[in-house]
Amino acid sequence: MANDVSTLTAQKRDQAGKGPSHRLRAKGMIPAVCYGPYDKPLHVSVDPVALKKAIATPHKFNTVIQLQIDGQTRTVLFKAFEKDPVEGDLLHADFLEVRMDKEVMVNVPVVLIGKPEGVTAGGILQQVARTLPVLVKPSDIPEKIEVDVSELGIAESLHIKDVKTPAGVKFKVRGDQTIAVVNIPEKEEEVVKPAAALVPGAEGAVAAPGAPGAPGAPGAPAAPGAPGAPAAGAAPAAGAAKAPEGGKGPKK
Repeated sequence: MANDVSTLTAQKRDQAGKGPSHRLRAKGMIPAVCYGPYDKPLHVSVDPVALKKAIATPHKFNTVIQLQIDGQTRTVLFKAFEKDPVEGDLLHADFLEVRMDKEVMVNVPVVLIGKPEGVTAGGILQQVARTLPVLVKPSDIPEKIEVDVSELGIAESLHIKDVKTPAGVKFKVRGDQTIAVVNIPEKEEEVVKPAAALVPGAEGAVAAPGAPGAPGAPGAPAAPGAPGAPAAGAAPAAGAAKAPEGGKGPKK
């Protein structure tokens, strides 16, 4: 499909740096640079609103732009930009000069079409590559590359070598690169929680009879009021050994 062609007016600028760029933006313009292998870099200024209109085509960033500068025209592609992180306004733009009869490297969006058989069977489709680098003449840049994934089963993937190359387009990536895959769904494993009675210190847990620290266990103190337990406030039994006071041992 032939590429869209837009027109954009630009003015040369002699000054660079933060100060001149700030003054340009105050006038509603932004600084830009036109790069390319056919001429020296050219510093220009453009209207950001007009630039957005120029790339408002199905090809978007791959739209061919006729950049008109003081009566001269350069054929360019809009390659990069800088935006205000808060307001989102364009602050700077870069253009790449091209020739309509010479190939250029661009990234083209990948669009998956069809519903994979593996998804119908419960799998999950994952798109690995969302753009692909291609070598193509500006007039032959495709809007998108459509990839049919309807025959993919569970645990199957589709690679570059499986895709039919559009006319005039050369993929600049290895043939074994994955474009899409249908993943096996993960099974939710049931977690078995131990009973509270078996977890020492758990709230509401009851120690098993005979266990250390359990009522009635050897060496465990009897509950108040139980047979053999001293009454509350009762004096020690006669003959009972008195504990040393203040941490002092018995006098010799």
